[in-house]
Amino acid sequence: MTDLFEHDPVMVDEITAIFDAVPAGTVIDATLGGGGHSHALLTRRHDISILGIDQDADAIAAALERLAEFADRVRTSRRRFDEIPEAMAEHGITEVSGALFDLGVSSPQLDRAERGFSYRNDGPVDMRMDDEQQWSAHDVVNGYERDELVRIIRQHGDERFAKRIADAIVGARPVESTTQLAEIVTAAIPAAARRTGGHPAKRTFQAIRIEVNSELDVLPTALDQAIEATVPGGRIAVLSYHSGEDRIAKQRFSLAAGACDCPHDLPCVCGAVQTVRVVRGVAKRATPDEQTRNRRSTSALLRVVEKTEPIPKGIGPSGAA
Repeated sequence: MTDLFEHDPVMVDEITAIFDAVPAGTVIDATLGGGGHSHALLTRRHDISILGIDQDADAIAAALERLAEFADRVRTSRRRFDEIPEAMAEHGITEVSGALFDLGVSSPQLDRAERGFSYRNDGPVDMRMDDEQQWSAHDVVNGYERDELVRIIRQHGDERFAKRIADAIVGARPVESTTQLAEIVTAAIPAAARRTGGHPAKRTFQAIRIEVNSELDVLPTALDQAIEATVPGGRIAVLSYHSGEDRIAKQRFSLAAGACDCPHDLPCVCGAVQTVRVVRGVAKRATPDEQTRNRRSTSALLRVVEKTEPIPKGIGPSGAA
């Protein structure tokens, strides 16, 4: 099991440096996966523990095996990452020193053909991060109306040929395997466009996976929960791999940093309160060396905020300071 989930965690040096500054306590690894980031954090900091959250039972089992040497400092919870308060309550945790979100699909999930995430390996059209969930990619690919397919492929995949791809999928139904789906998508894209940008089916598979797992729907709530649970001086870091994910992280962090729409030349009357300071105003990318070594890091974007004591940005509607 551990071998299957062995992979290089993305931007691990940057992540460990970020959490060097947080107070002693519990750090939430909201996307535990194989435990790579958690292993690095536990090795580096002897005064922190990890609360690992993941929907995938195999990932949790592999992470516990990998983190066995730190068993007394590791707790896990099998749930979605927008259930942070429930995960904390499960283990009697009332506050945390930070949280890490490594979004997207893990390399081990892609490598297991039976999970249906990969356009390179033949498997069922599945893509569920939680295999107990009833809804799968099969329902999306074979059940969505053409216009709905266009919407999710364009919105979640940034795919400019969404209409052509949706028409091809509808025309080829039923679609039963990932290789069949990949071939349909590839054939729908003009030959000239297939020569650049990686595998032609990559964006469509990403879009369907995001839809199946409601990834963009739950992320704002999860980030707000992490900010709320973190003590002053703690940090929240997000590794995203898709423009929609990064946009949400930027928006939630900006809001928590006290952003408001009041005119700059007038006092703030919206009641905005700053609860974080932005550590990285511009998303950081992996180094060229890491991008060469670790293919998954090529699209990674890192954003970080640090929790502060609440700081009112201006006066409230009543005129109180």
